[in-house]
Amino acid sequence: MLKIPIFKRKKSSEERHVIRFVLLNFGYKPQNISLFIQALTHKSALSDHQILAANERLEFLGDAILDAVVASFIYEKYPDLDEGQLTKIKSKIVNRKSLASIGERMGIREHLIYSQGRSINLSGLEGNAFEALIGAIYLDGGFEKAQKALKNTVFRKHLNLNKVLEQELDFKSVLFIWCQRKKLSIEFVLLSEQFIDGKALYEMGVEINRSRYGKGKGHSKKEAEQAAAKETLTLMGEI
Repeated sequence: MLKIPIFKRKKSSEERHVIRFVLLNFGYKPQNISLFIQALTHKSALSDHQILAANERLEFLGDAILDAVVASFIYEKYPDLDEGQLTKIKSKIVNRKSLASIGERMGIREHLIYSQGRSINLSGLEGNAFEALIGAIYLDGGFEKAQKALKNTVFRKHLNLNKVLEQELDFKSVLFIWCQRKKLSIEFVLLSEQFIDGKALYEMGVEINRSRYGKGKGHSKKEAEQAAAKETLTLMGEI
């Protein structure tokens, strides 16, 4: 039986441009390029009856994927943090300002399809398109590929996690993370407990690999631990 060869349609220069962009910034090679063109298309470039071809639905999907991947990433990376601290970090990473900043560093606006005749906040469009691109990767390659793109490329190239931690976590949490990264044991020990005019005053110390470092006082153990952690980080040259 004679086999008739199937010739693939040659990609346009615009499509090749988008493929290179996604490969560079996400470490992923698109298969269904139309998904990625859609992810970069803002509704302002379309008529009312074409609105479903805009990137809003992909943005909705990408938002959910990003949320799940970030939650998993910080859960595994910081086993000593509680739910409240993990939530702080996650919200800092996935908020609109952070996503717009990532989109700007990627240079997404150079690839956006939108109506340039209208007054539009390009920074916001970049953040939305970033999420839409994650949704496109998920539909094109599955959850594992989307997760890999975020963890192995996006987080490494475009997210300063240490800066996020400095802004969002307390001194005790930062010290725990520092010790975890250095594979050092850490313990807070009660040095003294006094009652002055009916008020408790605690002094806590920090022991790292069983060696004494900073100490601090407070009217609760938690407050004293924060002071001890701050002094320890200062001694370590971390703050």
